[in-house]
Amino acid sequence: MFEFKVQGVFDSGSLLELTYICTAKASGILTRMSTSTEDHCNFLKAGRVSTSQDQHSHGGGQGHSHGGEHGHTHEAMESPGTYIERDQPKYRSDFKQRAFTVGIGGPVGSGKTALVLALCNLLRDTHGICVVTNDIFTREDWEFLTRHKALPDGRMRAVETGGCPHAAIREDYSLNMEEVKELTRQHHPEMVFIESGGDNLAANFSRELADYIIYVIDVAGGDKIPRKGGPGITQSDLLIVNKTDLAEAVGADLQVMRRDADMMRQSGPTLFTQARHNVGIQDVADHILKSYKQALS
Repeated sequence: MFEFKVQGVFDSGSLLELTYICTAKASGILTRMSTSTEDHCNFLKAGRVSTSQDQHSHGGGQGHSHGGEHGHTHEAMESPGTYIERDQPKYRSDFKQRAFTVGIGGPVGSGKTALVLALCNLLRDTHGICVVTNDIFTREDWEFLTRHKALPDGRMRAVETGGCPHAAIREDYSLNMEEVKELTRQHHPEMVFIESGGDNLAANFSRELADYIIYVIDVAGGDKIPRKGGPGITQSDLLIVNKTDLAEAVGADLQVMRRDADMMRQSGPTLFTQARHNVGIQDVADHILKSYKQALS
């Protein structure tokens, strides 16, 4: 049981926030998101599925082994965190060894790959770009980007994460870090986009891996998604609500999504896009480039 006293007059947004806090407290989210600090989940570092050795594949069909499955321990979270108190980008001066890295996460089907393609089409003629895709047991996203000629093959790499795609961007990001550094050595890009494998609202990039974090949700999931929270929504540098053209078809209210996103993110930046139709992509690019320039200054 818990008690609190309320004084004064609340508007609808404040009441929604209070409802979220009460619901989260009652369900234990604000106490602990996991009852176990030893929730293990094994994943293959990448490449062909194997129980005897780890492999990961590069563009053009190349692959190499790391030997053995890799286990990780899920981090216990006391809360989904907040935008204002989120981890800030790490100060570093080694961009020639590891290019400015943009992490793009979000649930399956939210439009991450379409966003990466649109950003590549927009920026590739004026900025040095490379891409690392993450999939569970395939190279589907890498193949999609290759078919659509997002970038030359050598500038795109594929990582197969196995069953826990969130681990490859947070608890053990070594595979993605290795790919970013290798692409930086070979092509000297200004920035590298890492597209995570599709995951849930709790997935978010480690600041050791991503200098700028984008989280993509879509309208098709319903207008309740922003207020569900989760680290991806609350702590990303930029939240994208994609597929706004589907709002009427699925009965989603974009104004509700805007209100709830502003509430959950403490008015942190949120953009509404249609990645397939290049709507809002310039605004996304402007946010990325602003952060990139700040990192270099």
